[in-house]
Amino acid sequence: MSEANEQFMTRMRELGFTQEELAESINTAIERMSGRRGTVSTRTIHNFRTGKTRWPQARQRLALEAVFGCTATELGFAPHAPSSAARPTPVSTQHRKEDPVLRRDFLTASAATLGPLTASSSAPGRLGQSDVNRLAARFTLIVASDNKAGGTREVEETALVWSRRVLHLQNTRPASQRVRGQLYGLAGAFTGSALWAAIDGGRLDQAGHHLSEAIALAGLSGDPSMQFRVWGHAGALYRHLGQYTHALAADEAAQRTRANRNPLYASLAHARAAVHHADLQNRQAALRSLGIAEASLGRSDTDAPRPTWLRFYDSAEFHLLALTTSVTLGLWEEAEAHAHHTLAKLRPDLMRNRALTYAYLAHAQVGQHEPELAVATANRIPAEARHGRTARLLNSFGHRLHAVAPKASATREWFEMELL
Repeated sequence: MSEANEQFMTRMRELGFTQEELAESINTAIERMSGRRGTVSTRTIHNFRTGKTRWPQARQRLALEAVFGCTATELGFAPHAPSSAARPTPVSTQHRKEDPVLRRDFLTASAATLGPLTASSSAPGRLGQSDVNRLAARFTLIVASDNKAGGTREVEETALVWSRRVLHLQNTRPASQRVRGQLYGLAGAFTGSALWAAIDGGRLDQAGHHLSEAIALAGLSGDPSMQFRVWGHAGALYRHLGQYTHALAADEAAQRTRANRNPLYASLAHARAAVHHADLQNRQAALRSLGIAEASLGRSDTDAPRPTWLRFYDSAEFHLLALTTSVTLGLWEEAEAHAHHTLAKLRPDLMRNRALTYAYLAHAQVGQHEPELAVATANRIPAEARHGRTARLLNSFGHRLHAVAPKASATREWFEMELL
């Protein structure tokens, strides 16, 4: 007789899934990975719970991992033991053979393949604050994943799956107006995280699709904080598209939200505006915005409660935005000073931001004709962090290094390493 999968059932309870809701979420994830809707039913979920299914088929397994945000083994599943009649192939090798193609399908599927979820025939209990809290806990995990890795397709796709789950709950369960507003805010939060991951990873076409939905959901939520967040991401997207005037307009839209009355939000909005003024080579406006941002940050209550997504913003992040502004304006000494401030104050969990800071610092150092020091700084960025924005910054660093010191030994060393 099979043993019940206690780990799987515990995860289901923690996230408040019914069997019907989990089957719906898995089928949605499968549709995203393959373009064809999954066939998972409540019977399938029952088999997972009771241990009758010890190792789900590959597509179901990948979908489970996306929905729960952890590996199949962490959900209590175990690979089948190889038959003694045949020469065994190591399970890890089997997993490598089948999963890369499936993961590629999952990660490159367009957001457009996922249509709106339809209401199920049954509507279990009324949604309440406990449901909101469980979903908010999942959002916290996604923010933490983004802070660590930055810009990955996994973060983007997992965030989208959870956004769809929230909207499915909206469509199938009764709730008070207050709870509905919070759920729309969470759907906007998950979509906003997908938007940010796509921007950070340079997947700008996908980001444009996510932006439209995030703006709509933030509007439906009535949450000024979420509206502020989405407009901030819009500014980042427009910047990466080279549409700097649009980026400034997005900053102004963020400043028009009620959230901007809080000095912490105002500081972030003005610091971002400084970056976009610098993109337009408006030095005076950029430096003025940085001054306002710094003054507003000094007036803010840094110990007051804040949304999960805003916990990244502090003195270190202000100096990172000031560093970005200074590099764009070619203010190399100021840029280096901001970089050292950031590195001294940056939280250890913000690994993506640390990599970005080193990349900008390398730019500032080569701008001061210190190629050896600049290359040493760039080499401090670990290989696993060299993707997305960091990779693009390192690419432009190589061009700047060659332009400033084409014959330096450090330049030769850098390009030799890049070819490896």
